[in-house]
Amino acid sequence: MKITVLGSGGWGTALALLLLRNGHDVTLWSHSAERVAQWRLAGENPRLAGVPLPEELRLSACMESVSESALVVVATPSFAVRETARQAAPLLRPGTVLVSAAKGIERDTALRMTEVLEEETGCAAAALSGPSHAEEVGRDSPTGCVAAARDLETAGLVQDAFMGPRFRVYANEDVVGVELGGALKNVLALCCGVCDGMGLGDNAKALLMTRGMTEMARLGVALGGRKETFAGLSGMGDLIVTCTSMHSRNRRCGILVGQGRSPREAMEEVGAVVEGYFAALSAHQLAQRTGVEMPICRCAYEVLYQGQSAASVAERLMRRGKRHEMDESWL
Repeated sequence: MKITVLGSGGWGTALALLLLRNGHDVTLWSHSAERVAQWRLAGENPRLAGVPLPEELRLSACMESVSESALVVVATPSFAVRETARQAAPLLRPGTVLVSAAKGIERDTALRMTEVLEEETGCAAAALSGPSHAEEVGRDSPTGCVAAARDLETAGLVQDAFMGPRFRVYANEDVVGVELGGALKNVLALCCGVCDGMGLGDNAKALLMTRGMTEMARLGVALGGRKETFAGLSGMGDLIVTCTSMHSRNRRCGILVGQGRSPREAMEEVGAVVEGYFAALSAHQLAQRTGVEMPICRCAYEVLYQGQSAASVAERLMRRGKRHEMDESWL
């Protein structure tokens, strides 16, 4: 199958290599012709250092390849998905399936990434999500993800394209739950990083992860998702890996904030897109719109966007009124 991957960061590069290993004809697109030339000369993408780029992998700064592709994977940062889809739209042939590999919610519109893709192109869109660090997928480490679309035929097509000996893919028609899990866990990973940076300990981080999962599922159900989805790879699975690994940009950014850096200073030091920063605003907007209680995500918004201290919001979280644990449980 001819496949184009739009977005040549570490994640897009890792997915392109995976699809190439699966026997597909793959083009990896970058918006920069200069970078493409540098990577071909160096034999690797510095965003995925140490992983060779095979000669069979086509590298291009021209988007024309999407016109010949049955599958187009969008692996840009979430804030660039709309513009990338808009550029690709006139070139897409009828019946092309788009795959969102971006884990985010669009600012202001609060649309999920598949909604943005479908709005801009008119093509069917699926989501690929789950615990999948680019560094490990690029090196062919065992990984599992979820391919989600409103109809199982589309989800199955994506499942077949990505499934390999060391990359398991499960199908799911709950695209709402899968996408929200992938986006919201970034906010919680940032919070867990703050917890680590402040030295609050493992107990506090376990508390954040568990109660954060409840918030994710609560909002997901309010927006039409299934709570069971949040117990799967795109919910609990992705939450665990993102909150505990130093591969996680969101956790690393949170650690720096917990140590006293401003959010902007922390993101600059991480040196790559921190999706949790943008998702914190979207989560706050969605919680207000739906009336869903999300105290952890609200505190993230207050620290990241209102300049409140992490110590003060942590104390406020701990002093909240008594609750029964099973009130609106995600189980």
